[in-house]
Formats: sequence, structure tokens, C-alpha cells
Amino acid sequence: MPGILVVWEFEAMSVKALRARLTREDVARLASAQDDEGRALAARKICARISMPGLTQSERTAANAILEVLASDAADIVRRALSVTLARSPNLPRDVARKLAADIDSIAVPVIAGSPSLTEEDLTEIIRSGTVIRQLAIAGRAEVPGSVVRELVLRGADPAVQRVIANDGAYFDAGSYALTFERYHDQPAMLEQFVERASLPMEVTEKLINVISETAVERLVSRHALPPQLAVELAETTRERATVDLVEQAGLSPDPRRFVQQLQMNGRLTPSLILRALFRGHMSFFEHCMAELAGIPHAKAWLLIHDAGPLGLDAVFERSGLPRRILPAVRASVSAYHSLELGGQGPGDVLKFRAALTQRIFTQFQGAPEADLEYCMSRLEADMRAANEASPAGAARQAG
Repeated sequence: MPGILVVWEFEAMSVKALRARLTREDVARLASAQDDEGRALAARKICARISMPGLTQSERTAANAILEVLASDAADIVRRALSVTLARSPNLPRDVARKLAADIDSIAVPVIAGSPSLTEEDLTEIIRSGTVIRQLAIAGRAEVPGSVVRELVLRGADPAVQRVIANDGAYFDAGSYALTFERYHDQPAMLEQFVERASLPMEVTEKLINVISETAVERLVSRHALPPQLAVELAETTRERATVDLVEQAGLSPDPRRFVQQLQMNGRLTPSLILRALFRGHMSFFEHCMAELAGIPHAKAWLLIHDAGPLGLDAVFERSGLPRRILPAVRASVSAYHSLELGGQGPGDVLKFRAALTQRIFTQFQGAPEADLEYCMSRLEADMRAANEASPAGAARQAG
């Protein structure tokens, strides 16, 4: 059986031998084989070798000839072997990738979902003429360029748009955000998918607040930084929305200086809020608070707070006008912060750091305001519950 013979030959070849034997003879072997399964197995083996780096130009030409034959094979199983094996390979020629992308779904979808050989123009063409399953494949790609995102938002079926909205690898520019809000202004559930993204522009966050459900708002304010003034306003109003925790927003804000200024302008920069943020490890926010209250540049506040001795912290604290009764708690928190290191930046790393910081503050200092310590503990417990629910085991329990 010619197909099996090809497999045996390729199994026995070293990479060096393969380079010497990768010729049009291989095309002839595959074309003449009658056993579909054997030919598919041979195709997988050949494609695996072809995906290796180091082929010369002449060898690459021969390899591409083999791929063209495989892509035209009458047996679906052979074409699928090619599609699955080289779906994410940069060595798949664009012409072959396009041919596979136009095949039946089981062959086309792996290539559409992952092939780097397909250009933005190719993906746009598939969106315009493709079925929902093909649009879904594009929407879930590891990287979706801005022009492709815009085409999906304009022409894609709702399931595909929903997937691309929640895909962090999909690049949304201001125009694509605006088009999405325009198309789905009367479908809050669709717009709520933006909440699942790792980051959002502040103007998008502000728009979402006004259109999505209360439950989605709760997720939004816990995951994304609100515009400073909006955070203060939501915290002060009793509108039917989730309560905004200004301490957590302090940690999320990409512009702590502006956030501190807004709090100060609105009379919300209280000693309790500053202490709670420090207990949560929001050191940058604390530094900007000290700078704002003491009327000094952030750089100078940073030097004083992180001075090796206690005099710098005492000096900037004295100038800030904060009540001296919380100075021991501030000292203990800064000392505990310095004695710990935040390793990675993942949710698990942050949670471990906060737990260790809380334990250090509790064990080294007992004079902090009770309400602030209780807040710190309740937030830590909420973090742990959320992390547990997000874990595979927690998700399984919820499903059960």
C-alpha cells in the first residue's frame, strides 16, 4: 500500500535524510495511493516534517507542491489531516490556506481559526460570504486585527460579534466601539460582553454604566477603572446601581493622581479611605494621597515614604494634615509592604500578597481602627471566594 509505505519511509528518515528526499516523488506516491486512511496518515507525517524549520528554497518548493496535492485530494480525511496539522503553521502557503478555508466546515474551520497565512483581506472576505461557524472561528482567533473586528461588528452574526467583543486578542479601536454601541444600543446583554475584557477605555466604561444591567455593573466596577468623577458620583448616589467601592477603584485607576484629586475635590479623601487602600496594598494611590495632601510632587512624596528610616514618612505625614492617631497604623502598613514582595501580577499572586500583607499588619500592629481592619478582612474573604469560584473546581461545584 503506497500510503503506508510513505509512512514507513518517513518514520525511518532523519531530518537530514528528509531534506534530501523531499521531492516531487512524494507527490506521486500520495497521488497514486488508493487507501484513504493510509494516505491521511502519510499526509500527517509529511505535514509534520514540512512544518519544521530549515528547508532550502528548492525543498520548500517541493513541499508546497505536496501541500497543493493534499489540498486537492478527493478524500475529506486527507484534506482534514492537512488542515489540522498545519492550521497554525506559518509554512502553510497562502493559496493553500485559502483553498482549505473554502472547503467544508470540518476542514475550513481549523485553518480559519488559526492560520497566520490568511491575511486581513482573506478574513474579511470570509466574514462577508461565510457562515456563522466561520465567523465564530475568526472572532475567536488569538489576534483579530482592527479592520477584521470592524467587519465583524458591521456584518457578523450576533454569536460571532458576542465572541469578538469578549476576546482580549481582538483589537477594538474607537470606531469599532462606537459601531458596536450603535448596532446593539437596544441589546444590553450583548454590550455586557465588554465587561469580560481585561481592560477598557474609560469612555467605554462610562457608556456601559448607563446601559447594562445592575449585575453587570457590579462586575464592571470590580474589574475596570471608572472615570474618577463617575466613580465618586456613583459612590455618592443611591441610584439603582451597584455601590462603588472607592478603595478598589483606587487600585484599578491607571491615573492615581487624577483619581486622588477628584476625591479631594469632592471631599471623599478621608483618613479611613486612605488607610483602607494602604491595607489593600495600593501603595501608588497612598503615595499620591500624601503628595496631594502635603502639597508636594509625587517624586518627593515617594522618597519620603520609602526612606530607609522613619523620619521621611513621619515628615510627609505631618505635613499632610492627617490625624496622628492613624500614624502608627500607616507606619506598620508601610513596613509590612516593604517586607513583602509582589512576585507576579496574576490574580493569584495579588491575592497571596494581600493575604500576607493583612496577616503582617494584624500580627505586628493591633492599634488600627477596628472598622478599617474589618473592611480589610471582608474584602480579603470576598477575593478568596471569587478566586475559588473562578477555579475549575469552583466552576464545577456551581454547575452541579
